[in-house]
Amino acid sequence: MTTQTHPVDHELIQAAAHVARTRCQGDNHTMAAAARARDGRIVTAVNAYHFTGGPCAELVLIGAAAAQGAYELDTIVAVGDRDRGVVPPCGRCRQVLLDYFPALKVIVGEDDRTRTVLITDLLPESYVWADHQLNAE
Repeated sequence: MTTQTHPVDHELIQAAAHVARTRCQGDNHTMAAAARARDGRIVTAVNAYHFTGGPCAELVLIGAAAAQGAYELDTIVAVGDRDRGVVPPCGRCRQVLLDYFPALKVIVGEDDRTRTVLITDLLPESYVWADHQLNAE
């Protein structure tokens, strides 16, 4: 794995932290995510916890971004409620993010050690869904 770091988008971290602080209340919403679209817009979302395995904030964000016409995301970050800081995406989210946005950058790390890496660095030797689809020619 060759990790390539990119500049950390602190505005994105602040946006997710603000949503986590102001919108994540109780056990149903414990994580917030923020992503910067290619056009510069910031889209935010929260998870929808449910004992059956409700969607993570990153997955809710994909739908929220599409609803706003943002189909190309550049960078994403997730932040936990109760000032837990940046939280890396779970395995399922890593796979979905890779499939939707193979060039996506993800902010990971703690406190002053945050860094931005490519989604492919978080999921090395990964299965890329698009690579295994039959061409409709």
